[in-house]
Amino acid sequence: QVQLVESGGGLVQAGHSLRLSCVISGRTLSNYAMGWFRQAPGKEREVVAAISRSGGNTYYSDSARGRFTISRDNAKDTVYLQIYNLKPEDTALYYCAADVTSLARVTISEPDYDYWGQGTQVTVSS
Repeated sequence: QVQLVESGGGLVQAGHSLRLSCVISGRTLSNYAMGWFRQAPGKEREVVAAISRSGGNTYYSDSARGRFTISRDNAKDTVYLQIYNLKPEDTALYYCAADVTSLARVTISEPDYDYWGQGTQVTVSS
């Protein structure tokens, strides 16, 4: 059974940085394209960043591009989301998700993902 566990969230001041981690168990990370999503209070869940199985291809939403970096360490079965210069509008529950797909594909659509974590809360104070 595949499980995803996120960590690294917390309460931080605007302008600071955070690195979120997502560890997979049950299968090795290299089998999955991975994505990070977030859901702010009263809003729909949205994709933030995604990375292919090989790590060679990435995607960033318009709001994430320039401040967010997604990466993966298949040897550690862990995917990361580095967030720089945090803003209050980054406050959300952040989820990682896994998609069984081809080696080079970056998965952006939420329904295409097969497995989800429970999320880690990021709260940014101004």
